[in-house]
Amino acid sequence: MFETTNRLLKGGFFYLRKIMKQIHFVLQGKGGVGKSFVASLLAQYLKSTGNEVHCYDTDPVNQTFSRYKKLKVEIVKILTEHKSIDVSKFDALIEDLLEKDGVAVIDNGAATFVPLMSYIRESGVIELLKESGVDVVVHVPLQAGQGIKDTVQGLLEVLGTLQTNVVVWLNHYWGRIELNNSPVFEQSNVYKENSDRITAVIELENYNPDTFGKDIQEMTTAHLTFDEVQQSAQFKLMPKQRLKRVQREVFDQLAQKTFFEQIMENPNGVKS
Repeated sequence: MFETTNRLLKGGFFYLRKIMKQIHFVLQGKGGVGKSFVASLLAQYLKSTGNEVHCYDTDPVNQTFSRYKKLKVEIVKILTEHKSIDVSKFDALIEDLLEKDGVAVIDNGAATFVPLMSYIRESGVIELLKESGVDVVVHVPLQAGQGIKDTVQGLLEVLGTLQTNVVVWLNHYWGRIELNNSPVFEQSNVYKENSDRITAVIELENYNPDTFGKDIQEMTTAHLTFDEVQQSAQFKLMPKQRLKRVQREVFDQLAQKTFFEQIMENPNGVKS
């Protein structure tokens, strides 16, 4: 990574390159908590705002994000057979990102969580991107029930390791998330102790499993975007209407939080 940085600097790369505005990493050490769903929602929202969005899937086990054909997700195999980060592949990914306009969404699998976190920290990836004028955002989903302890631990690892903006996604699909006996995340110790780093909190509601829940499951199983659902004969009128409501509720949260503007104003990853 350091050789890559030096080569880019010597070549005047930072002055001649196209402008990658933001890179969004979706990270969580526990599998099956909705990382790919979050990545797909984020990519769709960014596209809806007129951004050119570049999507990547680095999950070596379940490449769910890449199955969203409409999002044109590129698979990047960054994990070696020895379960370590393939430096050449990750360096190539970073260089590729810096050569493009727009924004990027990178879905990372649970299997790459520990080695990737270690590599990013040791190699100064966040610092390199920030010095290149790129805002870095890490999105961490939390899950209720038995997964709450593991997902909170994953969030704490991200907060303790990566010095950048963090967006917490509360995935209530498996039930309402409660911490410290409170259903309000902002009242939890996790939030209070890290409020300067957590840029936004997005909530995915615990919808009725027989209606909204079933519709969402059918959409994600088919790996369709919201726009594709509206054009699909697979979905009847009411499921389309319910999914349009889900889209509106998620997109409205992302717009109202205005964390994109906050990030631009706080390049060092700390809110004013």
